[in-house]
Amino acid sequence: VQLVESGGGLVQPGGSLRLSCAASGFTFSSFFMSWYRQAPGKEREFVAAISNGADPITKVADSARGRFTISRDDAKNTVYLQMNSLKPEDTAVYYCRASEATTYWGRGTQVTVSS
Repeated sequence: VQLVESGGGLVQPGGSLRLSCAASGFTFSSFFMSWYRQAPGKEREFVAAISNGADPITKVADSARGRFTISRDDAKNTVYLQMNSLKPEDTAVYYCRASEATTYWGRGTQVTVSS
């Protein structure tokens, strides 16, 4: 089983990034997918989630609502996090999570928002 995040980097405040999480080794389409983040010295926190199924339901944390969008492509076994209007407080390592009967985590990708 693998979850590999990509797309992180350094961006100026107000900028955008699109994170991807490529999954392998399990039936991606059956899993509930989510993004979490962890800033230095802070606990890991929920960012966004998307259900499985033909008409997935999404949920976004209050801190990201209106700026971040989660989506998935089951044909590509990939979940995305589009992040717009980034703020310095969005700086963190972003992790992909797959959950169903069991839970898998990726290793994370660093996002740094700074001028």
